[in-house]
Amino acid sequence: MTSNQVVKAVTSSSWARRLLASSSLRQPRRSHLDVGSFRCSSSLSHHVNVNTGQNTNERRHEPHYYRSSRPLSSTSGPPPEQPQQAEEIAFQAETRQLLDIVTHSLYTDKEVFLRELVSNASDALEKLRHLQTAGEISASRDDGVDGGGDASTSSIPLEIRITTDEAANTLTISDTGVGMTREEMVSNLGTIARSGSKAFVQEMNMKSQMEGGGGGSSAAAIGQGIIGKFGVGFYSGFMVADRVDVRSKPAAAADAEALVWSSTGSGSYTISPLPDAIRQDRGSSIVLHLRPECNDYANEATVEKILKRYSNFVGFPIYLNGNRVNTLDAIWLHDPKSVSQETHAAFYKYISHMYDEPLDTLHFRMDAPLDIKALFYIPSFHQEKYGMGRMEPGVSLYCRKVLIESKSPDILPEWCRFVKGVVDSEDLPLSISREKPQDTKLVGKMRKALTRKIISHLANMAKKDTDKYKTEFYREYGFFLKEGVCQDYESQQALSKLLYFETSKGMAGELVSLDEYVSRCPPEQKDIYYLYAPSRELALQSPYMEGFAKSNREVIFIYTAIDDFVMANLKTFEGRNLTSADRSGIDDTGEKNKDKKNNDGDDKSKDGDDDESASSENKNIKLTTTEADDFCAWFQTTLSAKVSQCRTTDRLTSSPAVVTDNESGAMRRMMRMVETSDGGGEFNVMPLPKQTVEINPEHEIIVGMYRLKERDPVLAKVLAEQVLDNCLVAAGLLDDGRSMLPRLNDLMLCVVKSASEQGGSIGESGGDGNTSSPSSEETEEKNVDSEATAEKSKKE
Repeated sequence: MTSNQVVKAVTSSSWARRLLASSSLRQPRRSHLDVGSFRCSSSLSHHVNVNTGQNTNERRHEPHYYRSSRPLSSTSGPPPEQPQQAEEIAFQAETRQLLDIVTHSLYTDKEVFLRELVSNASDALEKLRHLQTAGEISASRDDGVDGGGDASTSSIPLEIRITTDEAANTLTISDTGVGMTREEMVSNLGTIARSGSKAFVQEMNMKSQMEGGGGGSSAAAIGQGIIGKFGVGFYSGFMVADRVDVRSKPAAAADAEALVWSSTGSGSYTISPLPDAIRQDRGSSIVLHLRPECNDYANEATVEKILKRYSNFVGFPIYLNGNRVNTLDAIWLHDPKSVSQETHAAFYKYISHMYDEPLDTLHFRMDAPLDIKALFYIPSFHQEKYGMGRMEPGVSLYCRKVLIESKSPDILPEWCRFVKGVVDSEDLPLSISREKPQDTKLVGKMRKALTRKIISHLANMAKKDTDKYKTEFYREYGFFLKEGVCQDYESQQALSKLLYFETSKGMAGELVSLDEYVSRCPPEQKDIYYLYAPSRELALQSPYMEGFAKSNREVIFIYTAIDDFVMANLKTFEGRNLTSADRSGIDDTGEKNKDKKNNDGDDKSKDGDDDESASSENKNIKLTTTEADDFCAWFQTTLSAKVSQCRTTDRLTSSPAVVTDNESGAMRRMMRMVETSDGGGEFNVMPLPKQTVEINPEHEIIVGMYRLKERDPVLAKVLAEQVLDNCLVAAGLLDDGRSMLPRLNDLMLCVVKSASEQGGSIGESGGDGNTSSPSSEETEEKNVDSEATAEKSKKE
C-alpha cells in the first residue's frame, strides 16, 4: 500500500469523521442567551491551511503517524529522501490582556472615546445610505418604528442622537444606521482588531470588480465616507464605563428581532433578545454605564464640549438631548469658488477663537504627495506683540472631517504659527489611536508642499497687491518671515524674496525688496550692502555711510537684532554677497574717483579760487604715508589691550576713525540679554575682543594727535582712548557709555581752563581778530600742570 493510500484510508475512517465533526469549524448553535468570549481577528485565532483546508490548531490532536513528515511505506529499507514541509503555526494572543491594552493604554485622553463611538455611528449611517443608493435596501421600507413590525410609509432620518442621564450615570449614543444581526455582533464586536467598516468597503470593491468596474466610482465614494479602519475604536468605551450594552436592529431584515450585546470588558460578552419593554428602532444604541470617577461624561455641557471639539463636522446631524450640536459645515471640502466671504469669516472666527476679520484666505486642494484639502487664514493681527507669549500652531489636522490632532506642530513649520486653518487628508496614514500621523516621511513631504503653497500665495500677494502686502501683512508678520529665513533653510531663498527694508536712497518708511535693490545696483557692484543702526537718523549719520555717500551707492538699513541675524544667515541673494557696511576692504575706488571728477568739474565752473584754497589747506594738514604709518604703529602700541590692528583708509571724510570687521553690535546686545536672563552678572559679561581701527589721515584730530604724541604723550593717550570709544559707540559695541565720562570731564576741564587763560570764549579770537590762539605746546603744558595739581591734591 502506498503512502497516499494509507493517508486516504486513515482520513476516511470513522475516527477521522468524528474528529472533523467536533472541530471548531462548525457554527455555534443559537440559544436564547449566548455567552461568548472576545477573540482576535482571524490572523490571531485558529488558522486554516489554504492548501489542505485543515485547521492547524487541531493538528496537535492527530496521531503521530499522521503528523509525521515521513511517508508510510510497505517496503522495507530506508525511505526515499523527500524535502520536509514546514509546519505553519498561527500566532496566539492573550485576549484578556489585549483587550486591557486596547482599553487602557491605547489612547492619550479618555474623552477620545466619544469621538470613536460617534465615528462608528457615522459609519453605520454611511453604510445604510450607500445600500439605499445601490437599491439593496429601500429608503421607505418597513423599519419597525413602533417595535412591532408594522409598515411605515416614511423613512427614519439618518441621524445620531446622544442622551445623558446623570441620575443613572449613563451615556447613550444612538444611530439610525444599518444596524447589526447576531452574526455581525459576534464578528464586529466580539472580534478585536476587526473593522466592520473596512470589511464593508472591501466587499463593495469586490462587488464593483465583479460587475466589471461599473460601480468603481460608487465604491470610491463609499470609501471616502467611511471613517473606521482599525477595529478597536469601539472598545474605547471601556475606558469610562464598567459595562457596555449595544442594542441593535438590522435594517436589511424587516422581521429581525432586536438584540442586545453586553460586556463588562473582562474577556466575555453575552447576546440576548432585547426585552419588549425597551424600544429599539432601526440602527444601534450604545449604552455606557459610566464608572463613578467618570461621571463627568454624563454631564450635558461636558459632552457638548467634546462633540464640538472632535466631531463638529461629521456629515450627519448630531443631537444631544434633543438639541443639534454640529451646525457648521466642513467648508474646506467644498469647491473654493463656491464659498462666500461671509462663510469664510464665520468659519475663521470658529476655528481661531478670534473676533477680527481674516486678512487673507487660502483655500485649495492638492493631490501630491497626498490627497489634501486645506483652508488657511491669515488673521489681521497676532498676539505675540502684546506680550501674550509665544503662539501655538494654528492649524489642525482632520481625516474625513474628524479631528485627529488639534493645533498640530507637524503640518507647518514653526514660523507659520500665525496661520490658522484646517488640513484634511483621507490618505494620511494614522496611528491606531488616530491621534497622530504615522508615516513621518510622508508627513514631511506634506509639510513641504503646504509651506511652498503658503510662500507662493504670499509672493503672489506681494506682486499683485503690493500695498496690502507692505502696509498690512508685512508690517504685522514680517518678523515671522525673518524667523523662517533663520530656521527653515529649505525655504530660505524663497522667503528672502518676501523681505522688505528701508534704504539710504528711499524715504523714511519706504520699503524695498531685495529684488528691487538688485535691479537698481550699478553693473560693477557685486555685493548687497547693509548697515545696522537703532534708527534711520543714526544710520544716515554713521561714519560708515560716508564712503557710500561719496560713491552714491545704496545701503539697506536694518534696525533690529533679528534683521542682523537674517543677513548673517542668508549670506547671499541671487548670487550676490550680503556685506555689512562696517566690513573692511569695501571697494569704492572706482565709483569715488568717478564722483570726484564730476564734483571737481562742477566746483571749477563755480568757484575756482575757493577750490584751490581748500585744496591747499587739505594738503597742509594731511599726514604723509610715512607719518600715517608711524601714527598707526603708535596707536596700536598705545592701546595694545584693545586694538589688534591700525591702518589708514580713504572711506572717511568727516570722521577721524572707525572700527571694522567687528562683531555685530545687535548680536552682542542680544547675547547680553540672554546672559542677564540666565542670571549672569557683571563677571559673566562677554569680553569685547580686540578691534581693527581704520583712521582718516586727512582728519584734523588725527593730524593734531600725531603732532601731540611726542610733546605730550599723556594727553595724546587720553585722546586716543576717546577716539577708540567714539568708534565703538558708532559701531554699537560700547557696552556701557558711562565708562568714558571721567575722561570726557577731564578733557572738557582742559578746554575750559585753556579758554579762561586766553581771556576769551571758546572758538573766538581776542581783540581785533588777529590775535592768534595759544600754541598747542603752551596749552598742553597748562593741561599737564593742572593734572599734576589735581593729582597732588588727591594724594594730600
